[in-house]
Amino acid sequence: MVLLYTVLGFLFLGSLWAGYRQLLQLEQLNQRMLRNLLIGALLLLGLMLVGYWSNLLTQPVAAQITMGFYSIAAGFFFGYGSRMFLKHRKAGSVLYVHRSFWSDVAPNLLAIILVLFGIYRTGLLSDASFTGIGITSGISLVGFGFFGWTVRIVPEFREKGVFILDKLVEWKDIVSYKWISEEVLEIDYLNDKSVSYFSTYIPPEDQLAIERILGQKIKEHEEERKGS
Repeated sequence: MVLLYTVLGFLFLGSLWAGYRQLLQLEQLNQRMLRNLLIGALLLLGLMLVGYWSNLLTQPVAAQITMGFYSIAAGFFFGYGSRMFLKHRKAGSVLYVHRSFWSDVAPNLLAIILVLFGIYRTGLLSDASFTGIGITSGISLVGFGFFGWTVRIVPEFREKGVFILDKLVEWKDIVSYKWISEEVLEIDYLNDKSVSYFSTYIPPEDQLAIERILGQKIKEHEEERKGS
């Protein structure tokens, strides 16, 4: 049992480091990668089921493998969420963000539900006995909820840059902006020496304010951008 806990601890710490270092970012996820991850998960599940049905894989061993995957997920999401939390603090105060129920309240509410359900899953809020599967799965849910709470699904304009999901684009990397429709703003920024862009909805009553912010920040960092 000590060996199992040691292995689970190393898996948690290793994935915690990987998540904190953001070795996999949301912008890197594409349809092909998601498809491969899903196929890999299904193949692994299929192999475990075949091994269980053929008595090559006992239930305790299957449970230990599952606990290992839960520990990896928990560590990764806690590490990633912690890095995002620190990034938000270092990015300074919020200058502008379009808040609505679906972009602000709903994601935070879902994150809270996941955290509470994860705590319940561990057995802390019930009279049920603690189990390894329950504890590790509960911790992974709490980690996923924490991670979801730190990611913004709409761009967040802050003192030091703009957050796009889990990435901070510094003001010195933003080169221009334009309106592609009456309420949709497109912003061009430097991304590894190439130009990328993102679009965001801006309501009419906020358009003057966001143009002032962008104009001021782009002008402030114009010389720095030219020098780089």
